[in-house]
Amino acid sequence: MFLHIFTYRLKCLLRNRENIFWTLLFPLILATLFYFAFSNLNSAEAFSAIDIAVVDNEQYRKDENFKAALEKASTGNDRLFNVSVVSGEKADEMLMNSEIDGYIIVDWPIRLVVSKSGMKQTIIKTFIDNYMHTFSAVSTLMSETPDKIQNLAYILNNRINYVREVSGTTSEPNNILLYFFSLIAMTCFYGGFWGMREVSDIQADISAVAARVNTAPVHKLKTFLYNSFASVIIHLSEMFIMLAYLVFVLDIDFGQKSFYVLLTVFIGSLAGFYFGAFISAIVRKQEGLKVGIMVSVTMICTFFAGMMNQDIKYIISRKAPLLAYLNPISLLTDAFYALYYYDTLTRFFSNIAVLAVFTAAFCTGTYLIIRRQKYASL
Repeated sequence: MFLHIFTYRLKCLLRNRENIFWTLLFPLILATLFYFAFSNLNSAEAFSAIDIAVVDNEQYRKDENFKAALEKASTGNDRLFNVSVVSGEKADEMLMNSEIDGYIIVDWPIRLVVSKSGMKQTIIKTFIDNYMHTFSAVSTLMSETPDKIQNLAYILNNRINYVREVSGTTSEPNNILLYFFSLIAMTCFYGGFWGMREVSDIQADISAVAARVNTAPVHKLKTFLYNSFASVIIHLSEMFIMLAYLVFVLDIDFGQKSFYVLLTVFIGSLAGFYFGAFISAIVRKQEGLKVGIMVSVTMICTFFAGMMNQDIKYIISRKAPLLAYLNPISLLTDAFYALYYYDTLTRFFSNIAVLAVFTAAFCTGTYLIIRRQKYASL
């Protein structure tokens, strides 16, 4: 009996073009658009030399020390600045036309002229402040201990950096991955379309098909379980197709923990399916209202998971961490994030455990609701 119901339900579901589109084709299209929209995001974050100008006044021509410091900062492949030495009028014109990010007037103190504030302007200001502090310290030491000038020159030429950058992971930072993580999580919860369909097809007051199912000599809970197995198989297949597309076509790197990635997709697919089934069981209205509620809740959760703006996810985690744990899509996104960036699995399993609780709650709630539904007449 199981094989008979499963086979015919599978054939029936595969003819549902609307669900196939929203749970497979739409996410693939969205992933492709993400790829073309964000493919240059990482390269855009790469540092490039800052364009600046120096006013060619008398003080600049006399200040050999500053000229030497500026020359050192503007030479080599990893240079900090691209320097143009121009007149004051030309510097104003270049700044107004956004040809430079700021220009320097050598005086005491040395002045920086900018048209706006930003990271590049901060770097220029930091360079000037560092030079002035060093020059002032050297001048003071030379006047007080002129006999140690050789030691001072050695120290300045061999500065020791006491701060060392240590990475907490072996994975390279990637600014676009969070968008794809949240897209996968959203697609998992689009499995709710299949769960919604299965519950609607056993609610006799919703459709004529459901009425005929309830008159069949098979318990409706058995029918629901057999049909659900077919729906979950279809949605899992769609999820694996999407993963294959992301990895082999769009070349998205999910790290080295492939088994745990597949496990996350499996649990996320179940969570999405029973999420849709739970909504369909609660809302005993026509399908349009059910779909509207499910899509609205899914998109709100996706927004807070960082799909539209990845900063939202970090704001939520800092300001309202409890809200992040009440958002199943955020849990899925964070599980993928933990697999990619962390060498340990502690954070991953904590997310999966909470998500499993959500899945169990949706499943139990659906069962308790549909098993009590009785009909006076069919």
